[in-house]
Amino acid sequence: MKFIKLIIVLALAFVSCKKNSEKAPVEITDYKTETLDVTTSIYPENLTKVFDAHGGIDAWRQFQFLEFTMEKPDGNEITKTDLKNRKALIEMPNHTIGFDGENVWLNSKDDSEFKGANPKFYYNLMFYFYAMPFILADDGIIYGEAKPLEFEGKTYPGISISYHDGVGESSEDEYVLYYNPDTYRMEWLGYTVTFFTNEKSKELHFRRYNNWQEVGGLLLPKSIVRYNYANNLPTTVHSENLFSNIKISKEKPNQDIFIKPESAKIVE
Repeated sequence: MKFIKLIIVLALAFVSCKKNSEKAPVEITDYKTETLDVTTSIYPENLTKVFDAHGGIDAWRQFQFLEFTMEKPDGNEITKTDLKNRKALIEMPNHTIGFDGENVWLNSKDDSEFKGANPKFYYNLMFYFYAMPFILADDGIIYGEAKPLEFEGKTYPGISISYHDGVGESSEDEYVLYYNPDTYRMEWLGYTVTFFTNEKSKELHFRRYNNWQEVGGLLLPKSIVRYNYANNLPTTVHSENLFSNIKISKEKPNQDIFIKPESAKIVE
């Protein structure tokens, strides 16, 4: 009799567990439909900390348009860039350089000869310098550790930047971002120039970033100092670029401003 009662109790317990399991099915998440924040997982930890010290890479990616004015002896230079497709416009006193997504073009406002750098080399040069460190989150980049920079008794850890073949106009270019070990703010940029040779260079040029301003929640350069160099080290100040009238917007810019005027010539 006791045996029969035990069987009945076990049967009732089984039925109860089965009912409970039916009421509480296992929840399965379909990650194909989920929006995941993986931004900080695809960069080296120290680079992520540099981005964060400047406002964060997620904040940077919310913006679509950047404009800045650079003071020059022969007149101010205004650079406008679509941050998503990298179309560009540089307005100078007598000339305009543009990139419409396919071609670089040059337009002269008078009969004066353009004596600046090759427009295909220059159209995004200062934008790349100005958009540091965020520009180093672009696709096609290979990250690595670099030898620290020693300058005036202080040590700056380095992050090496190289590119997969075919990325950009000069995929042989290499950069080294040096940061302040206490604040993680970017302090120096070492870089090679390969546009004119298409060959890897071992000679580092240097620009210093130690004057920042807050714009739209981001730290962007107020000035960038170019240094002379020797033996892959900065030596003395060469010149300084000053920036003003900074505008950064989450609104997509009017694409018409990048279209080549009829009077402009495509740069080959």
